[in-house]
Amino acid sequence: MIYKSNYSAKWRKYQARLQRTARRNRFLRKLPLLFALTVGTLAIFVFVFSARSWFFVAFSQTSQKPSVPEKPKKAASDKFSQEDLAEFLKDVINDSSALVDQWMVDKKGSRFTIQTTIDAKLQNHIVRRLRRARTVQSAVVVLNPYDGRILALASRDMHNPTEDLCLKAAFPAASLFKIISAAAALETAGYTPDKRLSFVGSKHTLYKYQLKAHARRSSRQTIFRKAFAASNNSVFGKLGIYDLGQNTLNEYADKFLFNRPIPFDFPIAMSTIDVPTNDFGLAEISSGFNKRTLISPLHAALLAAVVANQGEMAAPWLVDTIYDDTDGILYHARCRMLPPPISKKTSEELKVLMQESVIYGTSRTAFRKLRRNGKFKHLDLGAKTGTINDKMDRFKYDWITTYALTPDGANGICISVLGVHGKKLGVRSVELARAIISYYFSSS
Repeated sequence: MIYKSNYSAKWRKYQARLQRTARRNRFLRKLPLLFALTVGTLAIFVFVFSARSWFFVAFSQTSQKPSVPEKPKKAASDKFSQEDLAEFLKDVINDSSALVDQWMVDKKGSRFTIQTTIDAKLQNHIVRRLRRARTVQSAVVVLNPYDGRILALASRDMHNPTEDLCLKAAFPAASLFKIISAAAALETAGYTPDKRLSFVGSKHTLYKYQLKAHARRSSRQTIFRKAFAASNNSVFGKLGIYDLGQNTLNEYADKFLFNRPIPFDFPIAMSTIDVPTNDFGLAEISSGFNKRTLISPLHAALLAAVVANQGEMAAPWLVDTIYDDTDGILYHARCRMLPPPISKKTSEELKVLMQESVIYGTSRTAFRKLRRNGKFKHLDLGAKTGTINDKMDRFKYDWITTYALTPDGANGICISVLGVHGKKLGVRSVELARAIISYYFSSS
């Protein structure tokens, strides 16, 4: 017989009810504490947020607060104009290797502070290289092609250490003049970089038999950009005779500031040219195969700057600001643009010619290291070289004018290098230019 009872079920319900009541009572006892913790947490959060906002506002106001000026500057004086500056500076410095970004000058009983555009590190680097160049004379000019600022101006003469060669127009321009001849051909004679041309004989000689108008059986074919890159005297000689002539050569020499003063802070000698009327003289001038067309290293740098700056020529300048002994501003420079020698289209075509010189022409060997280096592959490089002996064949004049530009146009330099070699060749100008480009874009 099985006995059944309802007590077990009632007991379980009773126990469950007791447990619920106990849990509710525990929760009610903890409720004030939970409420206090919640309120405290919210209060801490509000405090932290308010403090953070206050700190941010206070810090922003502090950082935006303009600093107290050191000393009020006097207004610029009318004492110095651009025209007066060269006269004021002509006796200031004779040795360009001593140029720095700022120097003090005592003049007429007063002290002046001259702030320049010189890149001191670049200047010192070039001066050190010139001391090891083993040349009779050497000169280097580095400038910004967009605004004309001189970044470096250094020269060395082993016989006269204080002479500034950068501003001296006593050196044959040689094949640098092919830049002017090429510009004239592109603008007036219907030339293009890929125009087909012919020549006979060596590329680097200039004899009358090479200047015949019509091609012969022995003629070789080339195109204009390759003739420029190889500095082909025969092609440019015929260009001067049959396509340009005396008037056009004179016109473009004038546009590129030959036989004209170049505006600059320091006195600079005038580059000179005398274009003859006879055929062979025209061939010599157009190809640069003569010793009578003279140019300064500063002027040589401007030739590359015109190409780099889309046909525009900025007047070169070295002095930025002059202060008197009371910190008054006596002079402050402004960029000045000169009349453009060529059009933007012509400058782009000249770039093609100068780029060809770097890749396939007379400067390809030296610049190969730059073009193959990953750090410099992005640079737009162009150059023109020139080499010629003096009248007595005692010295060899070795030129390069070159540009190096970043693709975005934010940075760029133009460099001219002149090396005058004696019995023994020193460092070639193309090698020195390559080293300067490497240093500048590695340190900038």
